[in-house]
Amino acid sequence: MEIYQGIILGILQGLTEFLPVSSSGHLVLGQIYFDITECGLVFDASVHMGTLGAVFIVYFKDIQDILKSLVYYAGTRDASGHENNLALAAAILIGSVPTAIIGLVMKQYEEILFTSSLLVGAMLILTGCLLWISRYCYRVGEGKRLSILRALIIGIVQGLAVIPGISRSGATIATGLFTGLDRKTAARFSFLLCIPAILGAQVLSIKDVIESQGHIDSATICGTIASFIVGLVALKLLLKLVDTGKFHLFAPYCWLAGILALFSNFI
Repeated sequence: MEIYQGIILGILQGLTEFLPVSSSGHLVLGQIYFDITECGLVFDASVHMGTLGAVFIVYFKDIQDILKSLVYYAGTRDASGHENNLALAAAILIGSVPTAIIGLVMKQYEEILFTSSLLVGAMLILTGCLLWISRYCYRVGEGKRLSILRALIIGIVQGLAVIPGISRSGATIATGLFTGLDRKTAARFSFLLCIPAILGAQVLSIKDVIESQGHIDSATICGTIASFIVGLVALKLLLKLVDTGKFHLFAPYCWLAGILALFSNFI
């Protein structure tokens, strides 16, 4: 992989990891376009860690508060004053369970999932439909509580989003809105929930990276830096769009990208 290709793919990852247009789908299409097969596992893992760094920065205070509450409760068994953070931690844990199970099952089919532009196209169109429908579910400060059931449903959807073309952020935020959450809560939970999912996926990929004797080259380093910087900007942009009720405006792009991906199979 050339350095410029790594940077372009890193930018794609940074933009599409948070904007609701499917990062995995765009990475698959980008790698197919560049005819890249070598170092795929190492590169994919690295650029995902780059975008995860952006989540840590934007949600640093939330993560810090949750960890403090967990440590306090573990030491005192007293939840007084920490109820909200502990409830959020429980929701993240519950939501992560179906994500992990579905992810492990889907991993067996990754050779099929991550090489088909036809599948990516179909799933991008589906993502666009979810985004467009979500416009009828916007709520400002009047949403329902983030219950265990809602966390479980969102976790299931996040697990299914491992399929290239389904946007993780788009599907989970839209599902949060569908289940009655207000848009700020839906977005916040979506990105906090992605932390254990991305970390878990990268831990699982370490074995594959070692077996493939992959190594981190200059293209991977440049791509990771690009994914972090662009991801930070994209995440802040998405949160602003969700807050202003313009989340669904990405639907036409998903439809167009999906149609182009489908047509590419016949050209």
